[in-house]
Amino acid sequence: MKVLVIDDSNTIRRSAEIFLKQGGHEVTLAEDGFDALSKVSDSQPDLIFCDILMPRLDGYQTCAIIKRNEKFADTPVVMLSSKDGVFDKARGRMVGSQDYLTKPFTKDQLLQAVAQHGAVVQGE
Repeated sequence: MKVLVIDDSNTIRRSAEIFLKQGGHEVTLAEDGFDALSKVSDSQPDLIFCDILMPRLDGYQTCAIIKRNEKFADTPVVMLSSKDGVFDKARGRMVGSQDYLTKPFTKDQLLQAVAQHGAVVQGE
């Protein structure tokens, strides 16, 4: 599966990349929303992990823009945040995200999210 990880933290991006590659997935990294928008078209990910708090374009705006594109409207987006608030989860759903993962996440949590949302993409 092709996975795009959008996060302004180098540590989070690298951790996610290592975990996902160990799970046998192809990974593209983006450091913010603008970077992600150019990479979404190029990499055509099956699943997107998107940090909420980022400079320039936050995760909600990034997710909303990706979801407005017909080509990626059905691509699952999982929001990443260090906050585990009900408001954040609700706002994420409003812009089209399918799920929410609290940072720091474990390898198991990340791969479980991929398995859960990847099955939807692959129609299993």
